[in-house]
Amino acid sequence: MDLSQNEWWEQAQQDENAVILDVRTEDEWNRGIIPGAINIDIYKGQGFIYQVEELDKDKNYYVYCAAGARSGQACNIMNGLGFKNTYNLAGGISRWSGPVTMP
Repeated sequence: MDLSQNEWWEQAQQDENAVILDVRTEDEWNRGIIPGAINIDIYKGQGFIYQVEELDKDKNYYVYCAAGARSGQACNIMNGLGFKNTYNLAGGISRWSGPVTMP
C-alpha cells in the first residue's frame, strides 16, 4: 500500500510493530537513511528473498527506496511471501522531508 510521506512516517512512529526497511543499494544507503532503518538491497535478487524470508512476518514493514518504484516492488514480493502489512513510501527518500541520519 502506498502512503504519503506524512502518513508513512506518522504511522511508523505510532506502530509498536514497525520495521523501517530500506531496499536501496549499499552505496545509496551510505549517503543517508531514514532513522531506524534496516537495509536489504532488492537488486540482490534471490539474496533479497532469502534475507526477507528471515524477517518476522507478523511485523509491519515501512519500505522505501530512492523514488518509490523498488520499494513498491519489494512490498509486492513481501506480500507474495506471506507478509500481511507492507507500506510503500510514495516518492521515496528523494522526496523525503523528514529526518535523515548517517548509517
